[in-house]
Order: sequence, then C-alpha cells, then structure tokens
Amino acid sequence: MTYTLIGADGWPYVSVLPGTLGGHRRARLYGRLDCPSALRAISRGGYVRERVFFADEVTAIAAGYRPCAVCLPQAYQVWKTEQTAAEQAMAGHTAAELAGLLSQLAAARPRVTAIVIGHGRDAALSAKALAAAWESGPQPGSPWEGAAETGSPWQGGAQMDIAWEGTVLAVVDWPEEAASWLRQARRFVAGPPDAWVVAGAPLGWARMSERLRQSTDWDPGRTFGFASTAQAVALAPPGTLEGMRGADTDGTTWRIGRNLIHREPA
Repeated sequence: MTYTLIGADGWPYVSVLPGTLGGHRRARLYGRLDCPSALRAISRGGYVRERVFFADEVTAIAAGYRPCAVCLPQAYQVWKTEQTAAEQAMAGHTAAELAGLLSQLAAARPRVTAIVIGHGRDAALSAKALAAAWESGPQPGSPWEGAAETGSPWQGGAQMDIAWEGTVLAVVDWPEEAASWLRQARRFVAGPPDAWVVAGAPLGWARMSERLRQSTDWDPGRTFGFASTAQAVALAPPGTLEGMRGADTDGTTWRIGRNLIHREPA
C-alpha cells in the first residue's frame, strides 16, 4: 500500500509510509490526525478535497504550512509570536512604541479625536497600524492593551463603554528628497486635526517639518512621532521641532525642547 504525501517543496510524492500529520491545502495549516476541528469539518462533508498529509512537522513547515491553533496550540503560539515579530520588523516599529503613542494621544489635553498621519515612504506600515488602531479604538487583543500598561486612561479596558470617536482625517506621505515639500505640507495641515502623528526616517521628516514651519500654521507642540522621528532635531533648523513629543521603541516618552531630545525614565 502506498500513500500520497506533500514534500518540503510543496509537491505531492508517493510514500510507503503514512503521514503523521494532516493539513489543509488552501488554509496552509497542518495539525494532528485526530484534530477535533478537522474531524468536525470532515464529518460535515467539508475539508476532504483540501486534505493533505505530511511525513513530519519539519516537512510541513518547509512546505509553507503553519500549525493549527486548535490541536497544536503551543506550536501555533510560537509561530504567531515569530510572525508578529517579523511584521513589526517590516513595519519599522515595536508594539511598545505603538502602544506608547496611543497612550500619549489618549491622554493629551485638549482631547484628541481627529488626527492626520504623515509618513516617509519607508514607514507606510507604521502609519497603517496607527490608523487602524486609532479608528477602531480600544479593543481586546489590539495595540491598546499595551497602551493600558503605559499609562493610558483606558487602563484595563475600564472605559471601553465610552463611545470612541477616533478619526483619521488624512494620511500624507512624503519622499526623502523633493523640490520643496510644499504640496505635501499643505495636505498635512488641511483639516485641521486635533493632533498630527508622524513616522519615517529622520532626514525626510526634518525637511518636511522645515517646510511646514516656513509655509503653514503647523504646530510641533501638537505633533507626536514614532521613535525615529526624534532624530530629526539634529537635522532641522533650530526650533523647528520645539515641543514635539513621541514614543521610544520601549514605549517610554520623549519630548523635544531647546533642540535636545528629553527622555522620560521607564
């Protein structure tokens, strides 16, 4: 008797030994042969057409499949942690950093509800993550859970019953090099918002902030930034970023004053 298994290259092959793990081709997941979730699906007539088998876990992972959360919870948690770390590395920010920004925005006075997000071309994922968190508001399993740990008035979800009014008026991106940044600056101050939030490389933000101070009524004291934007203080003209605040990669707060970055202790 022979069996059809999936190899490390993702292609089927004939084996004289049965597989030790099952999987779902379309969902790209693998699990135990007695997985209750898979067995329920099979009993309802589903799953069978997408059913695949693997010789072992190493082969399943090599073929691009991830662990089942139901029957392999520990392996799934390891995979999920690794995925989250990879996404954060691509995004250019940490979970603590995003939580710290959300905490500062939620605690700001006057109250902040409407924001404009600006970012360099390499920080689009950071801007997207902030926009999603701000508009959805405090939710279980969201970045707001980290914000509760950094001093947000939404600690422990105690005020989750309050209607959330977070709005993103616009997301504006800018290049690291441009003729004047005037077009981006005008879009950035349109609204106007209760606060601005920025992400991106120091050089691009230094040039953008210089244009903002020269040509608009932008207020750095109402501006919050991801960790990397603080370094722009060394590249922008003196006083350009005075009063700007933000979060470091560990979630702690920094503030720009007298052309220096002042960091609060953890």
